[in-house]
Amino acid sequence: MSGRTRTRACPERTCVGCRERAVKSELLRTVAVEGHCTPDPRGTLPGRGAYVHPVPVCVDQAVRRKAFPRALRVPGPLDVKALRHYVEQAEGCSKVAESSM
Repeated sequence: MSGRTRTRACPERTCVGCRERAVKSELLRTVAVEGHCTPDPRGTLPGRGAYVHPVPVCVDQAVRRKAFPRALRVPGPLDVKALRHYVEQAEGCSKVAESSM
């Protein structure tokens, strides 16, 4: 043995909203599809992806900073209604799960 541990490194990504690094599994991948910023929770949609924490604060910061078009390399603004709806639904589900414990 060489003395090295065999732990796998967890891939990290940077949130385009708050600019903090986090484990990839804690972030939500988004892609640009026909002028819309679409959530990709499974990470299987084709194209360039941008990562954001699945909370409204980070989504709002990313929109305010115009980070989605820059990260996804798309000219012009993107419609983020679908992304906001997904994040609000996910946050609502997590609150219900926490209150039932």
